[in-house]
Amino acid sequence: MATDYDTPRKTDDDVNEDSIEELKARRNDKTASNVDVDEFEQAEGLELPGADLSNEELSVRVLPRQNDEFTCMSCFLVHHRSQLAEEKNGQPICRDCAA
Repeated sequence: MATDYDTPRKTDDDVNEDSIEELKARRNDKTASNVDVDEFEQAEGLELPGADLSNEELSVRVLPRQNDEFTCMSCFLVHHRSQLAEEKNGQPICRDCAA
């Protein structure tokens, strides 16, 4: 809620003099300003600067598996031989998957 700091502030005496009708009207105004906003719909319209990467091309150099590497048959990631924990049925398993 925006606050105008230049407006004169009410003293305690002024607050006590407010009529019940004014207080009720003020309460209704505050509850009317709370609108249910779907956060998903609000986020859909949000566009971050530099977020549009549709015209960008990704160029990555892919290297074949090296002689000192293996592919874990549980997580299918390529690991260094130092990460080899065991072999189940002749299939290499990394330390992370064996734990």
